Amino acid sequence: MTGRYTMHHSRNHSIHKANLFVLVFWLIAVPSAWSQSEHTINLVEKAKKEGEVVIYAGLAGEAELLRGKIQQKYPFLQVKMNHVPNRQILSKTLTEARAGKYFVDVIQTLSFAMYILRNQGILGHYVSPEDQFYPKNFKEDGYWTAMYTNPYVVAYNTKMVLRERLPKTYEDLLKPEWKGQILMEVNKPDWFAGMLQIMEREKGLKYMRDLSKQNIPVRTGHTLLAQLVTAGEAAIDINIPSHIVDNMKQAGAPIDWTAPGPVPGIISGIGIAARAPHPSAAKLVLDFVLSKEGQGLMQGWGRTVARSDLGSLQSLASKNLRIVPVKPELGEKLEEYTKLLKEIFYQ
Repeated sequence: MTGRYTMHHSRNHSIHKANLFVLVFWLIAVPSAWSQSEHTINLVEKAKKEGEVVIYAGLAGEAELLRGKIQQKYPFLQVKMNHVPNRQILSKTLTEARAGKYFVDVIQTLSFAMYILRNQGILGHYVSPEDQFYPKNFKEDGYWTAMYTNPYVVAYNTKMVLRERLPKTYEDLLKPEWKGQILMEVNKPDWFAGMLQIMEREKGLKYMRDLSKQNIPVRTGHTLLAQLVTAGEAAIDINIPSHIVDNMKQAGAPIDWTAPGPVPGIISGIGIAARAPHPSAAKLVLDFVLSKEGQGLMQGWGRTVARSDLGSLQSLASKNLRIVPVKPELGEKLEEYTKLLKEIFYQ
């Protein structure tokens, strides 16, 4: 009897020790899940006291959808989403800061503007628990992270251009057969900066001057240009975000895209303001947008995301699309690039 009790007691003791070992191992090996949960709970309690969050967003059509998702996720917050065109967010935020007015909590705009806001002390430092899932060239550690990236590709009318005729290199676009058949959004100094980064400045400038001889009409608006391509007004559009093409293709339009070489990736970043009136709510929103759930929303809207466990970049790489993130510091030269674009193409 004593022997059986000893054996039974010993077996239970071993099981208890094994379970305890598993628990300790889980806490040590997976600290992010434990600490992130505690981190989020603390933010939620503080955000409830703050009661609202103010967002300046350059995101176009999906801004209100995102506001609704954040509101649904955190019903205790009054989410004030101010959609401001990307070109205006920088000036608006800087003007308010110089006047000593601090309204904004979360800022979402192009990486060029984020770079300047960071240097001006407008962006605050905060390392989100989600930061670990983003490659270094898609963030500035602790200040902003890519919410999504726009790869600029070459769109073409699938009825007018057979696949064997597609340009295999950027130089192919200089061939006589494309003269008068090309559209281009001219007001895109960010794309221009990316192309000079890829080609190197002097070679890139020469290429742009050669390209301007292809009788490219001056038009603005990516959606308009894509519609003109689908209508057969031109065969190709050489600088359009891939998601616009994908959305039109899914709707049944005769349009698709190709990449004649590495393509500029224009990053749209998100970060919190250094003088955010509602800092905990701001961090909560940032964590959600960068989370797998938040980035899944971006993917569902056709956006290219950099989060490593969603495979968006890997999927594009499998289609021979190599995205080169445009250096944020080139934002300091946007005025120069805008001037060069006009000089070269507004002839």
